[in-house]
Amino acid sequence: MTSHVKTQLPTRRRFLTSTAMGALSISALSAPTALFAQDPIKVAGIYTVPVEQQWVSRIHIAALAAQEAGEIEYTYSENTANTDYPRVMREYAEAGYDMIVGEIFGAEAEAREVAAEYPNVAFLMGSSFKEDPTLPNLSVFDNYIQDAAYLSGIVAGAMSESGNIGMVGGFPIPEVNRLMHAFMAGAAEMNPDITFQVSFIGSWFDPPKAKETAFAMIENGADMLYAERFGVSDAAQEKGVLAIGNVIDTQADYPETVVASAIWDFGPTMTAAVAAVKAGAFTADDYGQYSFMHVGGCYLAPFGTFEGKIPQAALDLIATREAAIKDGSFTVTINDEEPKSS
Repeated sequence: MTSHVKTQLPTRRRFLTSTAMGALSISALSAPTALFAQDPIKVAGIYTVPVEQQWVSRIHIAALAAQEAGEIEYTYSENTANTDYPRVMREYAEAGYDMIVGEIFGAEAEAREVAAEYPNVAFLMGSSFKEDPTLPNLSVFDNYIQDAAYLSGIVAGAMSESGNIGMVGGFPIPEVNRLMHAFMAGAAEMNPDITFQVSFIGSWFDPPKAKETAFAMIENGADMLYAERFGVSDAAQEKGVLAIGNVIDTQADYPETVVASAIWDFGPTMTAAVAAVKAGAFTADDYGQYSFMHVGGCYLAPFGTFEGKIPQAALDLIATREAAIKDGSFTVTINDEEPKSS
């Protein structure tokens, strides 16, 4: 593993105090009293990919912001293989860390066994499975940013001239599937006749493979790409077609290519978990709720260079749907099934 302690921190901080307090349920009062922690608490991140990778970068940025605010002391390990994940978890737990955050999609059973060995350590883990009440010190989360993905789909449906959209994902697991389905629903609302090419590259970080997959879709008529993985926007830029970003905002890197992006803000999730640990109230819970738009966990990135180029009908629909999502009168369907090509 590669371990780091960062001292240069970003100045931007997005915390929702009311959201954090929402995590402190009455049932959480039964959590082990040893989970009470002083200010700041020690937090370790364990990541299977580089912290620059889209998904992990959101957790990393939120942790850096919490450290800058004096809420936590933070260190992390990146490029940790799934086979090494349990060992690294134990090392941080033995080192006295109050909370360990990461992603256990490829080591579910082993990671949960480790968490059971350290009941006084809070584990906040990205997972495709739900929390287990018999394991009160492990909570799960996932990027439930289907609200923002839906809005980005509206943009894509309005901007595609061929009515053919290519979608390149990593693996067909729930966290990816639900965003693709939401995106497709938004695009279809603008153009019911739109078609989709869907492919998964079998990797979370293989830009060359993602790029080649995207090239094949462009050759097959796609003039708009859904860039769930790095490499897709590069293909779009080279071939002069448009792209929609996912999780992070890459518009500045592809000013003539990336029209919009669905952004995940892990800040509300981190805030809620840290508050729970400090209150001695951390218990088995699903923190995916803090990724929803109505609590600030996701949003549609600014259009940047595409301001004024998106059809007004799409902008009007986005405004209407966003307001309805936030007030609860419109709900984006969560569909975790594997999406298929049209």
